[in-house]
Amino acid sequence: MLIVAASLALVNVAAIAAPAAPATSLAAANPFAKLSTLPFHYPAFDQIKDEHFLPAYAAGMSDHLREVDAIANNRKAPTFDNTVVALERSGQLLTRVATTFSALQGANTNDTLDSIDREMSPKLAAHNDAVFLNAKLYERVKTLYDKRAKLGLDAESKHLLERYHKDFVRAGAKLSAEDKEKLKAFNSEIATMQTTFTQNVLKETNASALIVDTRAELAGMSEAAIDAAAADAKTRGHDGKFAIALVNTSGQPPLAVLTNRAVRERLMNASLQRGSHGGEFDNRGVVVKLAKLRAERAALLGYPNFAAYSLEDQTAKDTGAVNKLLSELAKPAVTNARKEADDIQKVIDAEKGGFKVGAADWAFYTDKVRAQRFNFDENQLKSYFELDNVLVKGVFFAAEKLYGLTFKERKDLPVYNPDVRVFDVFDANGKQLAIFLADMYARSNKQGGAWMNEYVSQSGLMGTHSVVANHLNIPKPPKGEPTLLTVDEVKTAFHEFGHALHGMFSNVKYPRFSGTNVPRDFVEYPSQVNEMWMIAPEVLANYARHYKSGEAMPKELLDKVIASKKFNQGFLTTEYLAASLVDQRWHQLGAAQVPTDVLGFEAAALKEAGVDFAPVPPRYRTTYFSHSFSGGYSAGYYAYLWSEKLDADTVEWFKENGGLQRKNGDHFRKTLLSRGGTADALDLFRNFRGREPKIEPLLNRRGLTGN
Repeated sequence: MLIVAASLALVNVAAIAAPAAPATSLAAANPFAKLSTLPFHYPAFDQIKDEHFLPAYAAGMSDHLREVDAIANNRKAPTFDNTVVALERSGQLLTRVATTFSALQGANTNDTLDSIDREMSPKLAAHNDAVFLNAKLYERVKTLYDKRAKLGLDAESKHLLERYHKDFVRAGAKLSAEDKEKLKAFNSEIATMQTTFTQNVLKETNASALIVDTRAELAGMSEAAIDAAAADAKTRGHDGKFAIALVNTSGQPPLAVLTNRAVRERLMNASLQRGSHGGEFDNRGVVVKLAKLRAERAALLGYPNFAAYSLEDQTAKDTGAVNKLLSELAKPAVTNARKEADDIQKVIDAEKGGFKVGAADWAFYTDKVRAQRFNFDENQLKSYFELDNVLVKGVFFAAEKLYGLTFKERKDLPVYNPDVRVFDVFDANGKQLAIFLADMYARSNKQGGAWMNEYVSQSGLMGTHSVVANHLNIPKPPKGEPTLLTVDEVKTAFHEFGHALHGMFSNVKYPRFSGTNVPRDFVEYPSQVNEMWMIAPEVLANYARHYKSGEAMPKELLDKVIASKKFNQGFLTTEYLAASLVDQRWHQLGAAQVPTDVLGFEAAALKEAGVDFAPVPPRYRTTYFSHSFSGGYSAGYYAYLWSEKLDADTVEWFKENGGLQRKNGDHFRKTLLSRGGTADALDLFRNFRGREPKIEPLLNRRGLTGN
């Protein structure tokens, strides 16, 4: 549920487009040379070719530096308009190409794009340094910052000036000339290593698909899924055999249905060993280098470790607050997980299994426990969760009821893959608000997980509206078969659309604050809130219909689903906490403390934190933990839980105020979703909720009270 932005935080990170583009050295034939003429500057995917990216990057960096130098060397005294606003308007070509490239390289990559990514990562890092370490530019910003109280700026403009000053300082603007050179070297190498880690994870995941010899070994999987596994094996050069492709998490979906324990164990082991068993995609050395480089860079900037540097710019503020949250939840989470393991063991023993529950068994036997306790099998639900119904009659329907939005699919805009769907989004007043892309299916050249990105961000200054995309990784069924979703996949669809709403509802002046440009430990909050509508009775009745008969999900089945919401929360909380703790432990090290034994350090960290429970491995192990080591959520994986505290409290507010009503949606939109990063994130929450957030709703939701 990661939200993905451009590869690097350029000085105008959200300035995707503007009404007019400056003169550029890029050849006119290159589609990036000018703004797209499609609605809302939607990318011209049918014109963009791989060979366009490198020259567009080169011209974009050159143009941007020329613009920055003009601002820095302006002979006129610095003003807010000729310095800060000018920076907001700069780099349009570079941001345009970087945003599109980052999106395509994540969703539809190939060897050429991967090569470009490796080449451009250090170059973009150097470019970023050329902007943020420009002494003359920083002096202009600092001059304005020092007299900000006397400039007569409105609240958003004042906040923008403060944000720019903070960006420059955190980027090293105050360092000596010698230390700036050291910083540049760190930034370049870190960018290179992060790219290497990311590409290793995707390649290793593809290479680690489990090959099975016989159809019988896949007992428990549907016939359609087995046929798909046969087709996958054939494409991998194993004709006559069967391939189970891996997803990026430790747990793998087929573990819930495979009846053959030996196959389950092989699948679990293939997942857990990724990036740590030798070979060209082994990430252990990359992890060690990255951890040291980040720690050394943080020390150069005056911080004890990378986590301290990173968290200073989040709502959590420091490592103490994060450690406190994680440690307080660890004991009750593991206690619950052990109780759940005992329940599973009783089923195993009753079946005379003759083994102790392990990580490969959890999903399979959890479904049996659920079936006994609540008298339903989760597979019963899939027939009621057909993809188009979930998206149009569920996700979109909830947005219509809560916010007055309407959606119209269009087939005339180009897409980068035939499976991508495009929708115009209209506001309650009938005016078009945004364009939304839905890229739902898994592909071997698509990064794992689910995420939202923006191709164009809303900005009053630029006169732009949002073009946003959601990406999921739902296995594509054989032709002619329906796409039936798991409960988790339905939840993910609602979650990611919460990110999309955050982008589409943005109503800010400056692109730096548009939409999801908020602290990392706040950005997941609106998306988590949107998950609540998945089981709202009015919404569920509209989309949860049998894919063959069209009959609504029986009320008794729905009641069982709702009653089971706290079921297996010990497992879910423990696997998440374990990953969050591993992320923090790696990034709270000084450079001299970074170990060479990656897996040994991980095991010791889990044991020290009290979450070393073998049947529940971390949701991500270190060597395939892209959130942590690819840059996006480094020292920030705790953010989902931090945001969930706000989310759970917000869900209570909606319940107290009548739930799915326009007045509630309008209040949430006006006070929070539309404000982007224009104010302190927790101030926005207080404005919405009317008070400080409380943790009790979160503890109750996860069944962590009374332990």
